[in-house]
Amino acid sequence: MGQTFRVNGSGCAGAQRLAVRNGPELRETMSKNGYNFRSIFSLFSSDLAIDLGTANTLVYAKGKGIVVNEPSIVAINRVSGEVVAVGREAKEMLGRTPGNVVAIKPMKDGVIADFKVTEKMLTYFIQKAHNRRVLVHPRIVIGVPSEITPVEKRAVQDSAYRARASEVYLVEQAMAAAIGAGLPIEEPSGNMVVDIGGGTTDIAVISMSGIVYSRSVRVAGNEMDEAVMHYLKRKYNLLIGERTAEQIKMEIGSAYPLEKPLTMEVKGRNLIEGVPRTVTIDDSEIREALSECVATILNAIRVALERTPPELSADISDRGIVLTGGGALLKNLDKRIREETGLPVSIADDPLASVVLGTGKMLSDYRLLRLVSID
Repeated sequence: MGQTFRVNGSGCAGAQRLAVRNGPELRETMSKNGYNFRSIFSLFSSDLAIDLGTANTLVYAKGKGIVVNEPSIVAINRVSGEVVAVGREAKEMLGRTPGNVVAIKPMKDGVIADFKVTEKMLTYFIQKAHNRRVLVHPRIVIGVPSEITPVEKRAVQDSAYRARASEVYLVEQAMAAAIGAGLPIEEPSGNMVVDIGGGTTDIAVISMSGIVYSRSVRVAGNEMDEAVMHYLKRKYNLLIGERTAEQIKMEIGSAYPLEKPLTMEVKGRNLIEGVPRTVTIDDSEIREALSECVATILNAIRVALERTPPELSADISDRGIVLTGGGALLKNLDKRIREETGLPVSIADDPLASVVLGTGKMLSDYRLLRLVSID
C-alpha cells in the first residue's frame, strides 16, 4: 500500500509525458515485455460471452448474467451512413422505413453477411453491456456454427477485435448449447444436442468435452418464416412481411397435429387487387408450409444418429436428444422427433438462452474454454 510507480522518477505525470512523446516506442517496449494496452484495459472491462445469432444477439457479462437480448438488426441512414437504431428499436422499423433509411440483418445463415454493419452492431452491444463508451476492451467468447469456413471464422474474429475486444475465443454453438442446457459433457458418455437457431440448425454428439460428430444445416427459424410467406403467397395471393410470418409461426405453427386446432387472422396485401386483405388460416395449413423445413432437420438428425459410434448410440437411446434454440419452441417438434426416431426428446429449460449461458459458463472456467474453443 502507498507505493508510487515512477517512470524516469517523475510519477504518473512523467509517464503521461513519456507516452505522448514516445507513444509508438513505449507501446512497442510494453508489448515486448508482455504488456498490451488492450489487455490492461481488459482488467477494467467485464468478460463477455456473445451468442451472435442470425435472429437475436445475446450478451452475457461475467458476474452479471444476460445483459443484452435483442434482435440482430441495424437501421442505417443510406445518405450519411450513420446508425439510426440497433436491436429491438431497429426491428420495429423492419419493412416500415422511408427511402433514406434501411433496416439491415448483418448475419445470414449463422455467419457474417455484412462486415461493417456487424462491427457497428457488436460495438453497440458491447458498450451497452458496460453502460459506457470509453475504456471498454473486454475478453470475448463467441458461439459460431459447426461448419463455419476459415474465412467466415476470421470475419467473426476481426469484427470482434474492431469492436475493441482484447481477446477473442470461438466456440461451436452446439457445444455451448450442451453446456448451457446442463448436459454432463465431460463424462465419457454420449450426449446429443440439436440447436435450432435463426439461420442454422447445429447437431452434435458430445463425449469427454469433445465433439464426436457435428453437422450444421442452413435450415432453421428464418427459413421457416420464408416458407410461411411463400405458402400464403401461393395459396391466397397474399403478401406478408417477415415480422408477420414470424408471428404466425410462433402462434399457430406446429410440427405435429395439435390436440386443439388453432386459427389466426392474417392481414396482408392482395397481389391481384393490390389492396389490403384479411384471411383466416389454421394450424394444419402452417404445418403443411413448414413440412419441408422440419423434414430437412429430421433428416440431419437421422444422419447424425447413423454416424454415431455404437457405444455412444446406446447412451443416447437412454438419455435421448436435447433440443435448444428458438426453433425448439415450435409446437410439438419434440413429439415429431420422438415419433420419427423412437428416442426420448426433451427441451432445455431456457432454449433461447442455452448458447449464451454455455459460453457464459466458460468465462469462469478457463480450463473448459481451452478444451472446447476452436482455433
